[in-house]
Amino acid sequence: QISWTPLLVLGYLFYLLLGAMVFQLLEKQAETHFRDQFQLEKLKFLQNYTCLDRQALEQFVQVLMEAWEKGVNPEGNSTNPSNWDFSNSFFFAGTVVTTIGYGNLSPSTVAGQIFCVFYALFGVPLNLAFLNQLGKGLNAHLITLERWVQKPGRAQVQLAIFLTTGTLLFLVFPPLVFSYVEGWSYGEGFYFTFITLSTIGFGDYVVGTNPNKHYIPVYRSLTAIWILFGLAWLALVFNVGADLMEKFLQLKWHKPNLSLAEETTTKLEDEPEQPRIHIPS
Repeated sequence: QISWTPLLVLGYLFYLLLGAMVFQLLEKQAETHFRDQFQLEKLKFLQNYTCLDRQALEQFVQVLMEAWEKGVNPEGNSTNPSNWDFSNSFFFAGTVVTTIGYGNLSPSTVAGQIFCVFYALFGVPLNLAFLNQLGKGLNAHLITLERWVQKPGRAQVQLAIFLTTGTLLFLVFPPLVFSYVEGWSYGEGFYFTFITLSTIGFGDYVVGTNPNKHYIPVYRSLTAIWILFGLAWLALVFNVGADLMEKFLQLKWHKPNLSLAEETTTKLEDEPEQPRIHIPS
C-alpha cells in the first residue's frame, strides 16, 4: 500500500509555485506600466502647477492614501453617504463573521476595533453553526459520495441538478445584477462574485461604494443575505471537490488486496447511506 500523503504535499507545493509563476507572468508587466504611468502623471501635474513642489505633492498623495485606508473615497465631496449608515454597517458585520474581510473598510476608533475583535470571536463560530445547519438542508438532497462513483444513474442527475441550480443562482445571475447596478463588465461581476463567496475577499471590487451612483438603502443588506446562502452552497461544492480528490488519490495510489476489497464492499452493502458532506470549519 502506497501512502499518497507525501504526494499530496508535493502536489500542493507545486500548485502554489505554479500559481506564483503564472501571476507574476500575467501581472508584473502591467504593474510596471501602471507605476510608470502614475509617475508620468505626477510629473505632468507639477509642470502644470508650478506653485507646487514634489514634496507637497507627495504629502497630498499620502493624505489620499490615508483617506482610502480609512474607508473615505477621495472622489466626490462631503455629501457622499456615510460608510457607517445602518445598511453599510450591516454589510460590514456580515464580512466580519464570514471572514471575507474586503479590507476597504475597517474600524478606526479603539472602541470599534476592540468590539470588532470580540464580535468576530463569537460571530465566526455562530456563522459556522448557521452555515452548517444551512448546509444540512442542502445536503439532504444529495446522496453519499462513497457510492456516487460506483453507482451511475439517479445520483449523477441529482448532483447535476444541485450544481446547475446553485451555479445559476449564485454565480451566473448575480454578475448580471452587479453589472447593471455597479457599471462593471460581466467578467468583473463574476470575478467579484467568486472572490466573495469563496471568502477570499481582496477588496478591489466591493458593491455599493461608487460615490457617483445612488443605491437603494437595502442594496448592500440584500447582498449580504445573498452572500450567506452562497457561502453555504459553495462550501458544499468545495467539500464535494475535496472528497472526490481524496477518493481519486486513494483509488490511484492505494493497492488493497482482494480480501480487504471484498470486506469493504460487503460493509458498504450492509451499512445504510449516510451523508458525508460537512461545512468545513
